[in-house]
Parts: sequence; C-alpha cells; structure tokens
Amino acid sequence: MTELVRGTPGLVRAVNDRAALHLLLRQGPLTRPEISRLTGLSKPTASQVLARLEGAGLVVGNGLRTGLPGRVPETYRVNPAAAYATAVDVTPERIAVRTADVTGTVLGESEAPVPAGADREALVAALRTALGRVPAPERPKRVVVGVQGALDPTTGRLAYASEEDMAAWLFPDVERTLGEALGLPVRIENDVNLAAVAERAHAAADCPDFVLLWADEGLGAALVIGGRLHRGHFGGAGEVGYLPLPGAPTAREAGDHYGRHGYQELAGGDAVRDLLHAHGVPGADFAETVAEAARRAGATPGNEAEAVRRAGATSGNEAEAARAGLAAVAARLAAGLASIVTVVDPGLVVLAGRLCAAGGEPLRALVERELRVLAHSRARIRLSAVTGNPVLAGALDLALAAAREEVFGGPPPLGPPSTPGF
Repeated sequence: MTELVRGTPGLVRAVNDRAALHLLLRQGPLTRPEISRLTGLSKPTASQVLARLEGAGLVVGNGLRTGLPGRVPETYRVNPAAAYATAVDVTPERIAVRTADVTGTVLGESEAPVPAGADREALVAALRTALGRVPAPERPKRVVVGVQGALDPTTGRLAYASEEDMAAWLFPDVERTLGEALGLPVRIENDVNLAAVAERAHAAADCPDFVLLWADEGLGAALVIGGRLHRGHFGGAGEVGYLPLPGAPTAREAGDHYGRHGYQELAGGDAVRDLLHAHGVPGADFAETVAEAARRAGATPGNEAEAVRRAGATSGNEAEAARAGLAAVAARLAAGLASIVTVVDPGLVVLAGRLCAAGGEPLRALVERELRVLAHSRARIRLSAVTGNPVLAGALDLALAAAREEVFGGPPPLGPPSTPGF
C-alpha cells in the first residue's frame, strides 16, 4: 500500500511559496489581495508568504498601484536577480550563447567561432570565450548546451556525432568533464530535442503528443509523449537519419552504421537539392532550391500568366516541373514520417529546419497529403512557429525551468509536467 505524504507545516509553506512564485512569474506584478484571490490563500497567509519570499530575496516590491479608489496597494514581483540561466547552441561553424534572468528576461546574446583544434582544451577555451561575451551578474544556475549528437546516458559519451564535426566532444564523461572545466552546472542535450522543447509553447502548445521532424542539411526528429521528451535508453530516440527506407542505401551497403544510407540519403539537404535540380529548379544549396521550387509551384494551373507577371520568368512548364519536384520532395519526407507516426501515433507533426521553412505552406500541404496516403494517421501537420534560433530558445527554456526548480524549491505545485523532466 502506498504511504501518504503527511501535510506537515513545512511542506504546506513550501507549496504555498512555490504557488505564489509561479503565479508572479506568469502574471507579473500583483498585490497581496490579488495573490490571495488567485491562489486561494487567506489574506493573512498570503502576507506571510510574501514576507518569507521577500526575506529569502525571491520577491521584491514593484511600487504602488495608483489610479484605484481606496488605499493604494503595493505590488510585488519575482526578483530577477534570484537566479540566472544560460543557453548554448554549438554547430560546426559557431557557438551561440543566450543568458536570461530567472524571470526569462534575456540579458544578452553573442556568438563565437568554433575551436580550430579538435581537442578538449580548445573546446573548453572556445566555450569559455563564448560564455564570457554574455556575462551574467552572477554564476548561472544552469547552462544547457545543444549539440549535433545525443548523450548516451549508459556511457557518458556523445553518440550519433560525426568525427568530422564533433571530434573535440568525443571523450568520456563529456557532460561532467566540461562542467568541471568551466566551473558551471552544464547539461548537454540534442539540438533537435531542444527545438521540440521550444515548440511546446508554440506550434505544439495544444498537443502533448507530437513529433518534430527537423529537415535541414541533416535529418532528425524529436518525440514528445505525454508532454515529456522521449530520449530512449541510449539517448538515440529520434535519430531518424539512419532509418532504413526503400530507395535508399542500407547500412550493409554503406559498410558503416554511421555512413551514407537510409532516410538521410533519401531526403537530406543534398539529396533534395539534386532531386530538384533534376526537375529543372536552380539553386546554389538545398534551401535556395526548395524556396525556388515553392515559388514556381505557386503558379496554379490555368493561371500561369498571372504567376509569370508576379514572380518573373516562370513559364507554365517550369511551374509544372517545380510542382512535380516539390511533390517528390514531400513524398520522400512523408516516407520516413510514415514509419515514425505509425509507431508513435502522435496527434501532431511539426515540420522544422531550413528545408521545411524554405518550402513553407506548399511543402507542408504536400507532406500532409502524402502522409494520409502512406500511413493510417490523423496527425495534424504544422510548420514550426518558433522565430529565431529554436535550439537556443529550447535550451533557455530547459535551463530556466531547472534554475527555477532549484531556487523555488521544486516544480510548480499544479499543472503539466515541468520542463526539467522533459
């Protein structure tokens, strides 16, 4: 039989304190009577809560609220200086950093080049330089680093990471070692997983079961089930670039599990660019080529003349070829998605990455149509709704949630699963 947790006075105080803090985070400066009404606490208890939180440095006064009849009430807000959090996004080209206070107010962003050397010392120096460009007034409570790979919790090593791009990261116990070298509480997370964390408040705000497909130069996915990120036993859930698909070389044929094969060779950036070039669509890289295909495909049948007038020298034949090419790209993307949604049965698929952004609504609609044919799934298909860098946004969400949980003494007393468990 499960033993009930007794509601000791200390536990009740802690729950009340967290309820008030999270309320102030969500709704901004509030008066004592407002905190009492919105939390259901009595006015004396709300006053005691505010006194404790002020004494702990977690809440500060925000001035008087004027313009109302009767006594002028004082308002309170979460103390921004109670904690800080930092997000880092590492790619083969650069290291991006964003730091915020505990309320989520961004203090600054910066970028630094990746290390020239492929060794641990060069990596630590580059990270320290990047972090130093956006200093927090105090040491951040959490630093979340997004990388193109997945941390294997059974070994402590970074897996699904290429030697070419991530050589400096391929050493034992990478998370703990980096944290000790930097003197900061570091957490490493897959970049596509972080994009899904960011999307949870945007395109996926109304769906706790969703798949994010990241289509860029490389392919990846994130699986969110019951509001929580599913990483897998070895950390590799969502590494769909290696998914075997008809029409693509297999791992056996490639001779290497991490070689050129599977979904990546069918629908990765280079493959999509070459496919559209074969349909007569120009472009220097995959994103430019997909965007051009979507533009040309906008010439609807029977209205080519108007499309030529609006978009330039796009003939009816060019428009038809672009439509066929874009449909072929959508079919390849849907082929991999069909396997994913058949197993996971999500309510939503979010299309993210530069390839999907370049294709926009025309590509989204084609993927949805093709997926309906290939899979018995009613999942909605949406484009990413996160502006800016989704990896940095997700990393900061994760870092802030963990920092708040530490400083506030736990997660919100009520509501959906907190982001740290994501």
